[in-house]
Amino acid sequence: MMDLLNTKAIKTTHGFELYVDLIKNINIKELSIPTVTNPFYEVKFEIDYLLLEEHKYYDHQQNYFWIVMDENLSSITLKESEMQSLFAVKNEEEREATQRLLGEWFIKTNAYREVINQYLNELEEHYMKEEENQYTKKAITFLKELLEIKTMDWS
Repeated sequence: MMDLLNTKAIKTTHGFELYVDLIKNINIKELSIPTVTNPFYEVKFEIDYLLLEEHKYYDHQQNYFWIVMDENLSSITLKESEMQSLFAVKNEEEREATQRLLGEWFIKTNAYREVINQYLNELEEHYMKEEENQYTKKAITFLKELLEIKTMDWS
């Protein structure tokens, strides 16, 4: 059953986007750590939501966005995915509303925390098997930092 108290909506020109705090609506699709060619930590989230359109009941949508942090884990940025961006086909006001939703609500949801904790547990289990794996150590540090984010100041 949907918990409508933990649902947020954004009005767009295409209809109302409804975001529900359910674990099945969020997935981590990719995770990367800093390299010589890309000096950032990055995690790609897949978000499922409902689009309520006029003259339709609803349409299930699935889009993506990245959370990016610098090597020092001191600055955070939202980045659009190349395909199926959560920000695509939105005007500037709708894009800002989506950013606020992610910064003020999404990072506080149970689903966000649970997905990160699940991924973290998988990495920690893997890390126990291969103690000197630098990728895993850095990825764990990054995920733990994502759990500590209080207020988003997206740049």
